[in-house]
Amino acid sequence: MGKTLQEIALEIKDADKKVQLIYAFNGVGKTRLSREFKELIAPKNGDAEEQEDSGIKVLYYNAFTEDLFYWDNDLSGDTTRKLKIHSNFFTDWILVEQGQEPNIVANLQHYTNDKLSPRFNEAYSTTDTEGHTVTVKAYSEVTFSIERGDDESIENVKVSKGEESNFIWCVFYSLLEEIVEVLNVSEPDDRETDKFNDLKYVFIDDPISSLDDSHLIELAVNVATLIKSSQSELQFIITTHNPLFYNVLCNEFNNRNVDYSYNPRTMFKKYRLERHEDNSFSLVFQPDDSPFSYHLYLISILEKAIDSGDIQKYHFSFLRNILEKTSTFLGYKYWSDLLPDDHPGERKGYIKRILNLSSHSKHSGEEVSFIEENDKLVLGRLVKTISERYHFKSFPPEAS
Repeated sequence: MGKTLQEIALEIKDADKKVQLIYAFNGVGKTRLSREFKELIAPKNGDAEEQEDSGIKVLYYNAFTEDLFYWDNDLSGDTTRKLKIHSNFFTDWILVEQGQEPNIVANLQHYTNDKLSPRFNEAYSTTDTEGHTVTVKAYSEVTFSIERGDDESIENVKVSKGEESNFIWCVFYSLLEEIVEVLNVSEPDDRETDKFNDLKYVFIDDPISSLDDSHLIELAVNVATLIKSSQSELQFIITTHNPLFYNVLCNEFNNRNVDYSYNPRTMFKKYRLERHEDNSFSLVFQPDDSPFSYHLYLISILEKAIDSGDIQKYHFSFLRNILEKTSTFLGYKYWSDLLPDDHPGERKGYIKRILNLSSHSKHSGEEVSFIEENDKLVLGRLVKTISERYHFKSFPPEAS
C-alpha cells in the first residue's frame, strides 16, 4: 500500500537518524518531498519575519533555493547582465556578516573554471522606471567575468545553467559550513549567533549534477566529511537521482574506520523513493551491506514491466542506459557492441529499434506512448539475453 508524500515526510522525521540518503529518478517527487518535509517541521503560519524570530528549524537546498537567484539580462542595453539575489537572513549572514565571498569564489572556480570570476556588488543608488531613487543593497547582485590570462577579461558574462547551479550550491555550502561550525560549540551562550539554536534539519535535494565524475565524487566526499564533522543534534536528509553521487555518499557514511561522532549502523539509513501508478509513494529501505547498483535497479524495473506487459517507450531508454554504462565498464567503444549478432543484420535491426524507441525521458510520468507487441517481445528477448550473457545478478530484494 503506497503512501502520500506527507506520510513519507513523517516517516523520515520519525526515523530520527543523523543522515538519511534517498535515491529517486527525476520526476518522482524529490523536490515536493523536501517541501512537504519543510511544511511538516515548520508550517508557514504568518510572515517570514515572524518565523525567523521564532527560530529556524529546517534549512533546505532544492529548486526553490535556486529560484532565489534570477537573471537581469539588461534587455535594453544588452551589456550589464547580472544574477540578482533575493536577500534574506541566510544570504546576508553568510555574505555580509561572515564575509564568505572568497570561499564561494574559490569553490566555484575549483568545480568549474579557474578563470570564471563572480563579483558581488557594493551598495549603490539607481533610478527606477518611475524616476524614483532607490538604494540597491550590497551583495544583492552578482556579475561574472572570464579572465583571459593576458591582464584582460570578458566582462558581464551570462554563465551557463550548470555554472549558475554550481555558484548557488557554493553559496549554500559556505552557509552550511558556517552553521555546522557554529552549532559544534556545545554551549549556546558561547555561539557567535543564536539564530541556529533551533535548527534541527538540513534537507539537500540533488546538489549540482552538471559536474564530471571526478568532481562529483569529490563533492560527495566533501559533503559527507562536513556532515560527519557535525557534533550537534543536526540531522541531514539528502535526495539525489545520480547513482554515482548516491554510492559515494553510501561508502563515506558507512566507513567504520573513521572516528566520527556517530555510529554508521545506528545513525545512517538509505532508501529508494518510488512512485506508483496511482501516484502514491513508497520509501524502500536499502540494506547496509548492499551497494545501490543502478543498472541492476533498471534491469529489475524492465523485468517487472515485461512480466506485466505494461511496456512503454521510456523502457527502451532504460535499456540503452544499461547498455551505455555496461559498455563503458567493459571497455567497448560502442554500446551497440553488446547487442546479439548471431544472424546477418540482427544487430543493426536491434540498434535501429532501440534508437527509434529510446528517448531522454527519465520516468514513466514524463512520457507514455503505444508500443507494438513485436517491440515488447524484442525488449523481453534483449533483457533476457543481456542479463544472461553479462551475468547480471538479481537486484537486492526490497526490505522495509
